[in-house]
Amino acid sequence: MLLSNLRDADVFYNLDPEQLDRIAEICTERHMEKGTVLFEENHPGGEMYIIAQGSVEILVDPAMLGLQTDVRPTTVATLRKGQLFGEMALVDEGLRSATARVAEEDTLLLAIQRQDLFALCESDYRLGYQVMRNIVIDLAFKMRSTNLMVREQALWRTGKPNRHTQQ
Repeated sequence: MLLSNLRDADVFYNLDPEQLDRIAEICTERHMEKGTVLFEENHPGGEMYIIAQGSVEILVDPAMLGLQTDVRPTTVATLRKGQLFGEMALVDEGLRSATARVAEEDTLLLAIQRQDLFALCESDYRLGYQVMRNIVIDLAFKMRSTNLMVREQALWRTGKPNRHTQQ
């Protein structure tokens, strides 16, 4: 089952069976219940996750900007099977940019520790290159989506229609 879940994950796209076996060796399966907070915004992180079953909400807290606000943390994305999260703090060793909370009962995650992933990448450069390339592609997609959301919010606040909403 673990190998099947790895094959379904975008981050492991284009890996051969032997490479997937090597990834499986550094994965830890975690069965999680709905509402469990996996990590919190502005805290350090040392692992990334792949969703094997269920879903996870990604939340941001406007109060983290230092503004006094009564706005509660907001869900900005709901991730599902095959998707990766937590990779940004893993790669750059910075603080978490959001909070991750389990959204469904019986969610199964595959966790990979930073030191294990980096050791594997150093021991097999081809594997390391492909995994890191796939992580970068995933991050670029997320960044483009975030940019689009920011633009839409800016246009909404100014009241100026955009070319998508004009009739």
